Amino acid sequence: MKFLEGHTVGIDLGTSYSAIAHLDEHGTPVILENANGSPITPSIVVLGDEGRVIVGPTPEMMASEEADRVVVGIKRDVGNTAYERYHEGRRLTPELISSMILMKLRKDAEKYLQPITNAVITVPYYFNEPKRQATRHAGRIAGLNVIDIINEPTAATLAYAWQKGELGNPDLPNKAKTILVYDLGGGTFDVTVVRYTPTEFTVLGTDGDTMLGGLDWSQRVAEWLAAEFESQFGLNPMSEPMAAKSLQIEAEAAKREVSLFGQSSIEFEFCGQKMVRELKRSKFEELTLDLLQRTRDTTEFVLEQAGVDRKQLDEVLLIGGSTSMPAVAEMLKTLTGREPSRELNPQTAVAQGAAIHAAILQAQYAEGRGRAAESLIRRLRSVTTKDVNSHSLGVEVSDPKNPAKKRNHIMIPRNTLLPTSTRRRFQTTTNNPRSIHVRLLEGEASDVSSCTFVGDFRLIGLPPDLPKGSPVEIVYGYDDLGHIHVTLKELTGNRAAHVDIAWSHGLDDQAIDALSKLAAVYKVE
Repeated sequence: MKFLEGHTVGIDLGTSYSAIAHLDEHGTPVILENANGSPITPSIVVLGDEGRVIVGPTPEMMASEEADRVVVGIKRDVGNTAYERYHEGRRLTPELISSMILMKLRKDAEKYLQPITNAVITVPYYFNEPKRQATRHAGRIAGLNVIDIINEPTAATLAYAWQKGELGNPDLPNKAKTILVYDLGGGTFDVTVVRYTPTEFTVLGTDGDTMLGGLDWSQRVAEWLAAEFESQFGLNPMSEPMAAKSLQIEAEAAKREVSLFGQSSIEFEFCGQKMVRELKRSKFEELTLDLLQRTRDTTEFVLEQAGVDRKQLDEVLLIGGSTSMPAVAEMLKTLTGREPSRELNPQTAVAQGAAIHAAILQAQYAEGRGRAAESLIRRLRSVTTKDVNSHSLGVEVSDPKNPAKKRNHIMIPRNTLLPTSTRRRFQTTTNNPRSIHVRLLEGEASDVSSCTFVGDFRLIGLPPDLPKGSPVEIVYGYDDLGHIHVTLKELTGNRAAHVDIAWSHGLDDQAIDALSKLAAVYKVE
């Protein structure tokens, strides 16, 4: 792990808001405020003229800009190679747009801490590997040395345990605490069960949805308002882009007011017609009941998968700005029997945890810690972390009942403690094969088309006249750095082939360099 000269930070690259933090010489995770003096920056990009880019615009600016110039929720598209957006003759990828947010965070933070070179960036636990790699690429395009990617619930729990003095303190009794982390952000949702002692941090289970978040609650309000408007005036504001954008802004504001005050008065104008509606909390919760239920189902599933009874939980931790909706805490209290904790700031804890993780890595892998005291270095070095894989890993095999049909055979189920290794025996499906092709997959479905392709390799030089049904063995390993190691061995002739996969798929170095040069053209404000 290589650290460049300069400061190291943790970054929460969120769907709705982003934040940046560092661990100071006293061991305190400090949020670095933006140019407006705010600890969080809206993850919204406004594409201006002649390469001008505004990151984190005001609501007033948002309302006045043309819809095709405003990019909201880009995190949901990171890693999506089919995403297309053009501005001033240039194709903008999700990685490039995300890098603009990172450049803004870095630029503002360097007023306090200069220069910033190394970063840990957070992702939802349920991000698949292409999305994780795309996040790394966004950091590289922004000029950052991305030393690691950390899961958001892990980061939040690190912040919780570190700031309570319960982690990195080997002198404390070796007593374990079990925490459920419910992370509902603007665009993604995760729930994770973590167990930690003063020196060891272990993830027991996780699940989530990268397409579920506060944006969906706002969308329900917008759809309700549009239906009310059409019912009254026979006009659908969703049919016109600028009106639809204004409706989304009103819906977002109404969601926040309802959460704080129990009701909201909404005024909306379109095509010369004006509508006024009162939205009460009971109606808001009725409109979004199924969304909340999806998060409850996931929470119950993770507890079951982790083998943790609700009575074993020491804390239920709320993370993510969307947990401010009262129905969330009420649901979790009913489900777990515990009052959810709001001890951490849900919008900054993830960045703070990323900064702690970055400091732990720096203490373990880099020479010295600058101005850090030796006692802090010892505390950082005392912590070990154990993680699980958020998606199952498997191989493509022929269906025994229909050899022409391929299916995913899971080798390492999700929520397996890392590092891990497993071996399985299979059989060849043809007589005298010239080679054996192994395709590696990520996902839970049996259907190959529903899984993510990870990589492949071939075993050649097989014995002549190898009969159909000859035994082969696959050894599938997954280390704690997220690297896959796979060996295929043909047992008749004892030949083997091996592949290591460190998630290098996606953009190659040449493409990243090209996007970095393109990013330098933009004037990010």
